[in-house]
Amino acid sequence: MKVSTLQVGPIMTNCYILCDEVSKVCAIVDPGDDGAYICRAVENLGCTPVAVFMTHGHFDHWNGLAEVLETYPDLPVYIHEAEVVDGRGSDLRFPRLGEHNQRYYKEGDVLTVGNLVLRVMETPGHSPGSVCLVTGDTIFSGDTLFRANCGRCDFPGGDYRKMLSSLARLGRMEGQYTVYPGHEMSTDMNFERNNNPYMRQGMAQ
Repeated sequence: MKVSTLQVGPIMTNCYILCDEVSKVCAIVDPGDDGAYICRAVENLGCTPVAVFMTHGHFDHWNGLAEVLETYPDLPVYIHEAEVVDGRGSDLRFPRLGEHNQRYYKEGDVLTVGNLVLRVMETPGHSPGSVCLVTGDTIFSGDTLFRANCGRCDFPGGDYRKMLSSLARLGRMEGQYTVYPGHEMSTDMNFERNNNPYMRQGMAQ
C-alpha cells in the first residue's frame, strides 16, 4: 500500500491517492481542488483509479472532482448521503451526481481497492455525514481528527457533543494507527490519545 499526499486549494486541503501497488489500482480521497493536478499525480504513480472516496461534503474537499471526472468519467464517487443535496450544492453540501457516478456509504460498509480493504466509520461532529476510512493500520480522518486538534463544529450541521463522541470512538480503537487528516500534517493514534485535548475530553466522558 502506498499513500501519496497532495495539498490542494486555497486552504491546503489534503487529497490522498491510496494505491495498491500489487494490482496497480488506486482510489482518490477528497479531491479538494485542481483536479488536473490530481490526475497527473495518478498517472505518475502508474495506477488506475477505481473510485473516489469523500470524507464529507464541504466544498474544499470536492472542488476538484469535476475535473477528475472529465479525465475518468466512469469513476464511482462515494459519500455519506447526509452530506448530499440536490441542485448545485453549496460550500457545505455536496451536489448530487448522476446515477452513473453517485454512490453512498454508511457505517460498517466495506470497500475494496485492489487487494486493500477499507471499512467505513461514521464520525459526525464536523458535519452530519462525516466518515473516517480505515484500512489496515491507516485511517483517513477527513476533518474529524487533526494532529492535536479536531474539525470545527460551528458550521450548520456541526455538533460538538457528537464530535467528542466520534473522537472518543477513534481513541478507543485497539492498536496504533497512522492518521491522514483533511488538513495539516499526518499523525498517529498514540500521539492523539496522549496529546489531543478534544480526544481526551471525549474519552473521559
